[in-house]
Amino acid sequence: DLVAEVTGRSRRIVRKGEGHASRLVVESRAGSANLAETASFMDDQKRILIFSDAGGTGRSYHADLGAKNQRLRVHYLLEPGWKADAAIQGLGRTNRTNQAQPPLFRPVATDVKAEKRFLSTIARRLDTLGAITRGQRQTGGQGLFRPEDNLESPYARDALRQLYRKLYRGDVPGCSLGAFEDATGLSLTDDNGLKDDLPPITTFLNRLLALTIDMQAVLFSAFEELLDQRIEGAIAAGVYDLGLETLRAESFHVTDARVIYTHPGSGAETQLLTIAEKRRNTPTSLADALDWLDDPKARLLVNSRSGRAAVQVPATSLMLDDGTIEPRLRLIRPTEASTVPAKMMEDTHWLEADRATFAAAWTA
Repeated sequence: DLVAEVTGRSRRIVRKGEGHASRLVVESRAGSANLAETASFMDDQKRILIFSDAGGTGRSYHADLGAKNQRLRVHYLLEPGWKADAAIQGLGRTNRTNQAQPPLFRPVATDVKAEKRFLSTIARRLDTLGAITRGQRQTGGQGLFRPEDNLESPYARDALRQLYRKLYRGDVPGCSLGAFEDATGLSLTDDNGLKDDLPPITTFLNRLLALTIDMQAVLFSAFEELLDQRIEGAIAAGVYDLGLETLRAESFHVTDARVIYTHPGSGAETQLLTIAEKRRNTPTSLADALDWLDDPKARLLVNSRSGRAAVQVPATSLMLDDGTIEPRLRLIRPTEASTVPAKMMEDTHWLEADRATFAAAWTA
């Protein structure tokens, strides 16, 4: 009585009666039942609505200003399916114009690692659909999925090759190369060592589905760690494609405009603009700098040559092309911050200082 159902079912099993007299019976549903169920939800007679593909097109379940039920919609995505366009249609049922407030989307998944294989497929297809429909692939997923949810991205492919190398070297705790090959049926080696033609990411993800839950956790955790490092490394290096961004600054100025293509038929030009931005400096106060000491790994530094002060805090490690991990540190100064390899600090003039010396250098 509290749940509205908008599906393609023509029959359903319901309980009739109460107590010892209750029984389960097969109830037929008329073709117009979905219209009545939708109306009961929008009229606030039923608080919960469940809909499938049959109710994912042509209907509205949003907090319409013209409806009695204007409560916040919490949209649980239980089965995204395999069709990106159908997924977007379903998501759009609760997020439309003329609404009291936008919905809260909650993709649902268990802690079974291989289940991410299904979320990955719809995340990739949503990205692809966004590129086709809007010319901007990141808009297809409506911000519902994170970059690391797409397990078929170039970063994921690089991470998988690195995982294969780690398995070959025996660097994956809890899973040897032999155990991996026996469990998955994948062959990573030949007479010359590690194969050049290694199994692709889709094959790896599909084979994960056949493994035990514990083995899934071991392999996928190692893979996720490598994937996160790839993405974080690209972000730190400034080469990660964030998609369409909104830039904010005090002012922008076009310093150069260059024609890079002219359409032969219409003569329309495509220009490449070089834009300089002007940002207002917001110096970090001494109090804010000292707040970093809440991190037990933070250090107060003073440069013996320049007399400048900085706070040293841990930064995200960077994975190099050979697979080794490069520890990095972040130096926070009054007006800027930079990330450097940890090993480079030994060759600099930065020395650890007490609070008094640091405070004098910071405010100088």
